[in-house]
Amino acid sequence: MPTYHYVLASKKFLLEEEPLEEVLRERTRDYHEKEKEIDFWLVSQPAFLEAPELADVKAKCPQPAAAIISTNSSLITWLKLRLEFVITGEFIAPSDTIPEPLASLEAASVKD
Repeated sequence: MPTYHYVLASKKFLLEEEPLEEVLRERTRDYHEKEKEIDFWLVSQPAFLEAPELADVKAKCPQPAAAIISTNSSLITWLKLRLEFVITGEFIAPSDTIPEPLASLEAASVKD
């Protein structure tokens, strides 16, 4: 099972107060130039925060939250340095408590 790494912050901070669009556009361009497959995703209200083992992380992050999730730990380290006031961590998925690593609670509520 792959390890997913993340940067996490409040949705307002990550999507409105940081130059995230520019950062992600820059990374996407870099990946395309290197013919590297995209291995990062922006997830609003990430469902992985509902896992019992991440309760402490969820409690530290203002809600609603947003995360950039990647299988590339170096990218997450780079984002942490670039974005500064974010929480970083990792989890292994799929698992019993995190069946879908990129799932969003927003998507679940829209389906209901």
